[in-house]
Amino acid sequence: MFKKLLRRIFRLLLILGLLSVLGLFLNRVILLLYANPRIFTVEEVSFERVAIVFGAEVKRDGTPSTALRDRVETAAALYQAGKVEKLLMSGDNRFVDYNEPEAMRQYAIRLGVPDADIVLDYAGRRTYDTCYRAKQIFEVDSAILVTQGFHLPRALFLCSSFGIKAVGVEADNYYYLKRLRLVWGIRETLATTQALWDVYVARPVPVLGEPQPIFSMTNKSQEKI
Repeated sequence: MFKKLLRRIFRLLLILGLLSVLGLFLNRVILLLYANPRIFTVEEVSFERVAIVFGAEVKRDGTPSTALRDRVETAAALYQAGKVEKLLMSGDNRFVDYNEPEAMRQYAIRLGVPDADIVLDYAGRRTYDTCYRAKQIFEVDSAILVTQGFHLPRALFLCSSFGIKAVGVEADNYYYLKRLRLVWGIRETLATTQALWDVYVARPVPVLGEPQPIFSMTNKSQEKI
């Protein structure tokens, strides 16, 4: 009798586990289907005044990682093609010795983007925060989102959820190892479910501050966290 009960419990746990995994992948598939018609190349995408460039890892010496260089290079290509007027570079700067937005700015300047057309968001600690702050702090109503293809569906969903009319351009100029792409894919599947939870249930409020509308700022002062 006890063994039968254990078997039933094991089967129940197995079914629940399989349903959970299926749910995770279903969430990912839904966002992929949502994002697919909203993703373009640099050449195809229509003009928007702002491109939002999402932060990524910065090396110990303060230089951008390959993934972050990819994003900045793609944003610079959009700017130089006349597809955007301003680049909103959003990343993590919660620690004194770690500054994603500044690394992005320095690299963009090296690529020929004028400093006057770069706006920094130092509190883009995660994708949710970047999209939330783009709307609430920088008053962005529509934008081109720049990040890797695996990340774009979640970014597009989140920005749209906060009232930003968004399309995406993939920053996939480099070859990334299969094992790295696998890790990104697994992490993104989990992050997708977290994004849905945040938007529809938790609704956390990120670090905010005084509004700094990009196209009506009388000065270039930028909020540094």
